[in-house]
Amino acid sequence: MKLSLGPLLYFWSFDEIKQFYQSMTEAPVDIIYLGETVCSKRRSLNFEQWLSLAHEIKDSAPDKEIVLSTLSLIEAESELKTLRRYCDNGDFLVEANDMAAVQLLSTHSIPFTIGPTINTYNAQALAIMQKQGLQRWTMPVELSKQTLSGILADLNRLGIKDNIETEIFSYGHMPLALSARCFTARAHNLPKDQCDLKCLDYPDGLQVKSQEDESLFTLNGIQTLSGLRYDLYNELAQMQAIGVDIIRLSPRSKNMLDIIHAYRQKLDQPIEQQANNTYTIEDNCNGYWYGEPGMIQTNSATHTA
Repeated sequence: MKLSLGPLLYFWSFDEIKQFYQSMTEAPVDIIYLGETVCSKRRSLNFEQWLSLAHEIKDSAPDKEIVLSTLSLIEAESELKTLRRYCDNGDFLVEANDMAAVQLLSTHSIPFTIGPTINTYNAQALAIMQKQGLQRWTMPVELSKQTLSGILADLNRLGIKDNIETEIFSYGHMPLALSARCFTARAHNLPKDQCDLKCLDYPDGLQVKSQEDESLFTLNGIQTLSGLRYDLYNELAQMQAIGVDIIRLSPRSKNMLDIIHAYRQKLDQPIEQQANNTYTIEDNCNGYWYGEPGMIQTNSATHTA
């Protein structure tokens, strides 16, 4: 299986972004996604700078695939103009995170991938998009292993399973919802249009806890993420067995290289050895994979289905 580094979900400074991706050129990942996917007000890098960074990484690490990721919520004509530039970049594959991007790419017969914010729940939808140029899909985070197995079996019956790569969001705060309202600004009693770019103060999002002090959500501007980090490290052998092609890790501000190396080391092991290489972290979760509430941390021993 391949290992991918998903698009940066958070708002970091120009220097932090450049330093982060410079460190990723030597990381054992096969695919790197670049671009702003959450809020168009986050302009640490504009389109030209993201494209330049893509070329820099490709020049330094020609073995890595670079993909440009688009916004997940289009709200203005200016955002559509930027979206068109992403779709027409001419050098790199594009990950569509909104159906507007799918429409633009398919209309111009440009191959594309789709991210987890595209609500794709069955093989029939994938078959339609495959005819439009889809090469890879990332499963929505709320779907389970059982649902995925059914989708892959249906793709196989349709004769197109080998034509579409399957990618699973396997590590990081899960992207759950998007809104026209900016929750980070609201937390500081600021209007969205005058947010003072407060997201810069939270390099891994703003944590929201219940009255019982349990992690509920992570606020990330207009995006709501899971409170706990999704972590399917212990489920890698299961994914490999059912035919998953790519494991996606979502960037975080600290220890990202350690996480990448841990996943890569396990993926390089024979499947029979992977079962003995597990760990448990209380602040992580994997419930959705087992068809349980997303914030639960469980294991395959408790599930027979």
